[in-house]
Amino acid sequence: MEAQAPEPAARPQPAEGPEWRGIVLVTGTDTDVGKTIVTAAIAAAAEAAGLRVAVIKPGQTGTALGGPTDIDLVQRLAAPHTAKTLASYPEPLAPLAAAKVAEMAPLELYEVVDAVRAEAARHDLVLVEGAGGLLVPMGVRPSGEAWTLADLATTLGVSTVVVARAGLGTLNHTALTLEALARRGVPAGVVLGAWPAEPELVHWANLSELVPHLVGALPDGAGGMEPGVFRRSAPGWLTPALHGVIDNWRTWADEVH
Repeated sequence: MEAQAPEPAARPQPAEGPEWRGIVLVTGTDTDVGKTIVTAAIAAAAEAAGLRVAVIKPGQTGTALGGPTDIDLVQRLAAPHTAKTLASYPEPLAPLAAAKVAEMAPLELYEVVDAVRAEAARHDLVLVEGAGGLLVPMGVRPSGEAWTLADLATTLGVSTVVVARAGLGTLNHTALTLEALARRGVPAGVVLGAWPAEPELVHWANLSELVPHLVGALPDGAGGMEPGVFRRSAPGWLTPALHGVIDNWRTWADEVH
């Protein structure tokens, strides 16, 4: 019999509320929106604030392509106290599909829950980075049914960071993701994964629409920074909810480049 999900915590206020601690999930409106760099930035800001941070990637796919993994990138940029991947699969697919293609064991929901909670007992903040978007199949339940990051959020009863694009199309994708989380009672805030060096009208318009939900925004190219510069800069990309210092989005956007 599957465990019942605990009641979710009270919804934090994105720009002004208390710091998010404990377990925080990081998802995206889509793939390649900057989840890993945002995860690294939150980890760096929290470490700079004196927190003991762990970063967990439940399912890493695409390892057959070579190159650094998401956790490798987080370790290089942020150097959190703990960083680990729970399962790796060769093909660049959703984790459940990648497991099936490789004939490997899929991620089991409650094994992931146990692993995350174990790190939460030893850290002030545990960041769990998903794969792709909120409803991507991650693995299986004991019943054999697929589970998603949304299911992990409700099972753990934790807040979720939604990483979004700054440009055209982001309002719809972000609204859909936030609505899916709200229907599940999951507190959420939005981080823009890459604010352009030369923002256009669409970027300013989207920024204005998203401000009520924003808890962070990273400059485009942040992942290519030297690690020391990245760590010193990270608090300036995030609101106090994510251990940063932003209190005015227009000022931030004007000064970031």
